[in-house]
Amino acid sequence: MINTSSSKNASKKNAVNKNQNSDSRDDLILTIDNGTQSVRALLFDLHGNLVAKNRIELEAYFSANPGWAEQSADYFWQMLGECCQQLWQQNEVINKGYREKVSAVTITTQRGTVINLDKNAKPLRPAILWLDQRLSKPTQVMPWYWRLAFSLIGQSNVIDYFRRKAQANWLAQYQPEVWQKTDKFLLLSGFFTHKLTGQFKDSIGSIVGYLPFDYKKQAWAKAWDWKWHALPVKRSMLPTLVKPGEKLGHITAAAAKHTGIPVGTSLIASASDKACEVLGSGCISPETASLSYGTTATINTNNVNYVEPQAFIPPYPSAIPDNFNSEVMIYRGFWMVNWFKQEFGQNEIDKAQVLGVSAESLFDQLVAQVPPGSMGLMLQPYWSPGLKNLEAKGAIIGFGDVHTRAHIYRSILEGLAYALREGKESLEKRQKCKITRLIVSGGGSQSDAALQLTADIFNLPAHRPHTFETSGLGAAINAAVGQGYFDSYQQATAAMTRIEQSFLPNQTNVQLYNKLYQQVYRKMYRQLKPIYQSIKKITGYPE
Repeated sequence: MINTSSSKNASKKNAVNKNQNSDSRDDLILTIDNGTQSVRALLFDLHGNLVAKNRIELEAYFSANPGWAEQSADYFWQMLGECCQQLWQQNEVINKGYREKVSAVTITTQRGTVINLDKNAKPLRPAILWLDQRLSKPTQVMPWYWRLAFSLIGQSNVIDYFRRKAQANWLAQYQPEVWQKTDKFLLLSGFFTHKLTGQFKDSIGSIVGYLPFDYKKQAWAKAWDWKWHALPVKRSMLPTLVKPGEKLGHITAAAAKHTGIPVGTSLIASASDKACEVLGSGCISPETASLSYGTTATINTNNVNYVEPQAFIPPYPSAIPDNFNSEVMIYRGFWMVNWFKQEFGQNEIDKAQVLGVSAESLFDQLVAQVPPGSMGLMLQPYWSPGLKNLEAKGAIIGFGDVHTRAHIYRSILEGLAYALREGKESLEKRQKCKITRLIVSGGGSQSDAALQLTADIFNLPAHRPHTFETSGLGAAINAAVGQGYFDSYQQATAAMTRIEQSFLPNQTNVQLYNKLYQQVYRKMYRQLKPIYQSIKKITGYPE
């Protein structure tokens, strides 16, 4: 269903103009979105329309050792500059004078990627990405009172995993010479802020990772906090934090030369890509869930209160100041879809190029060949373990001689939706609020088949936003509010977000999926967990 309400559009226009004079109605916001697979320079107007875009594919990472995922920090900066410069060279951008209409810049990035800088702000080694799987073996013993506290609440294993997973601990243990020279320890967002403004600042909304951060207070942890004992990080290594919508600084002359962004332009804080995706989808209350069908599949709700999605797992900072995103994450979520396409879908990819159509449309045809439920093929999408299921592995059960690669493909999509439905039910219990609406974004949201089976499995309407670039739009909303174009985030989202198409549940499919979910999927992990533990014990995988 296309939203074409003229009265609604008129009200949006009035909201946009409320805080603007006649000279600023054509102002644009430049969002730089640096994800795992690409960097994008996006120009949004104040109605949420994407008026121009440039995208550069990234070499996601390189691996010096199995399980490592690294990338040169300077490579990220180089690609960001090239992406912006190419945007300014587009004919429409030149002809319509878009560059001169940019009133503010904002940046959103992948989460949890860390960079070590020396005292001259030069990278000491490649960035360690969020995909990295290396683990350290911390030798420093935590104080006895913290060890006792964690033991009493049954969280010793989770804290041990935090310490082993923290990049800072690995660096201090295996590359002590690098750690000793480290003057600043920044996330990618903080690194870009420094390159653009010369300031060691970062947005509270971007702080997600193994850092001494107090997620409840949304600030660096107090001196007595256990995280300072668990990590070798010093407070002086960390940037100053500002709230989303606040000013991080101004574009320096050097940054302007590198990117083509006018010198002196304000850089406004936004948030991490997932948080911006929630905001850019228009999900600002806990009744509406944001489903992200990206490299990592997630379900998020935005809450004013601190709501842990699972016990002792914190909600992350929202793109809305002083709010929280309660998130359930399926690691390597839609990565599995890309894995399938690379391993089994080359025929569709080649055919799409010949026909001049999207490969997604041909994969949707593949899904359509298979009935709902994939003729009993059930997939559990734990391709990478999480904090609460460290021994987990993926599983596909129910194979028979009728099954083809089309069944496998559909079962992947269904398995992800089952896992996210489980996340939805957990969120509802913890936030004490029913989820009645789904907004689906990310690469997988472009598949009609994926959205329809999502609606069927959740038994809720699944809505597709008007733009694919929801993380970029969310960041633009931060900048628009920060620049005073809107009085509130409610007003900004009403003006800049909308639904393009809705998928309603098919009740026949709902009944089938509900039986498979309740009688099969919900039991899979519990039944298979002892087998996973035996596999780990025998093979050592996953570590």
